[in-house]
Amino acid sequence: MCNNNYYRFKNTNKFPRSIEPVGIIPRSIIRTLNRFVTQLFQNSNNLVIEEFRISRYQILVSLQSLLSLIFIPLVINFLAKTFILIPLTDYLWNKQQDDIFLNFYLEKEALIELQDFEEVLYFDYFLTPTRYEKTNWVQTNFNALEFPVILKSQIQKKTLDLANYYNQKSIEALTNLFGDLITFTTLILVIIVLKPQIIIFKSFLIEFIYSLSDTLKSALLILSTNLLVGFHSPRGWELFLEFFLNRFGFPPNENFIFLFVATFPVLLDTIFKYWIFRYLNKISPSTVATYHAMIE
Repeated sequence: MCNNNYYRFKNTNKFPRSIEPVGIIPRSIIRTLNRFVTQLFQNSNNLVIEEFRISRYQILVSLQSLLSLIFIPLVINFLAKTFILIPLTDYLWNKQQDDIFLNFYLEKEALIELQDFEEVLYFDYFLTPTRYEKTNWVQTNFNALEFPVILKSQIQKKTLDLANYYNQKSIEALTNLFGDLITFTTLILVIIVLKPQIIIFKSFLIEFIYSLSDTLKSALLILSTNLLVGFHSPRGWELFLEFFLNRFGFPPNENFIFLFVATFPVLLDTIFKYWIFRYLNKISPSTVATYHAMIE
């Protein structure tokens, strides 16, 4: 009776089965012996040639995929901005409406720049008044009534220059926005069309990374984590956000930047630690051990 219950319980699926059986001899030794035995046969040269062809094909496809992912979106962005977006945006912005500035932030920035120019101009006049005596604006000696007339021409010229500059900056912000949307869409289409090549490139990249030594992999991991979530990374994120906002003509809101810097690196740090603990610890425990030894 006990034996029947034992065998009945043994045949159930309650016990988890290992994916790959573990033997007494390590699998690395078995793979080395199998490769050695394979090379003893006459067709070993054909196997080496076939492996070389496969490796060369993988490298060529990976290089083609990498170049396609980089240059195709950039070329499409350049062509779209040069022949479509810039002429169309310039026509619609200058012919169909009367605004010069894209938003209030650009207008305020132009006003501050004009005020700074006036202050520098007045300061330079009071500091070296003899420099303005040789100009053709006023032929007589200077007095308090003639002072604004002399500087009026330069202020008007600076105002026109600022208007043209910020009008062009508004057009560039709009073209950058639509151009980057086209680039992102093109990148997605390239990934969809070249999906088989992308899979080969991904496998080649993973194989290349895993072929590195544990010390080098740990050093690259430390470098990436320090750049993104390290002690000095908040300043880098601030500069990136300022560049991103200025590229599209948005005001650099300090509250938004501080909130982003205070939350996003923390989220990235959590994702890195979860990935190291959940996946990298199973794939390459020696790399994780080297990583912890280097950061300590």
